[in-house]
Amino acid sequence: MDYVVYILFGKSLQKYYVGQTSNLENRIYYHNTGKADFTSKGIPWSLVHSFPCSSRSEAIKLETSIKKRGAKRYLQDKNIL
Repeated sequence: MDYVVYILFGKSLQKYYVGQTSNLENRIYYHNTGKADFTSKGIPWSLVHSFPCSSRSEAIKLETSIKKRGAKRYLQDKNIL
């Protein structure tokens, strides 16, 4: 099963959210319907970037790395923003 690390941006909060999932489409829907506590305050969330991973352990490592660096800084380092 393939996993994806994703970065969302909530315009109303001006914040990024980083997560990992095996079903990106459903996960974004989940965030934008207010079912998650933190992300319910930032609706609508838009996908900024996603990083495919071959395993869940790889996705967790990447997610942790992005969170430690900060999503905005990580995206700037990779010339994505």
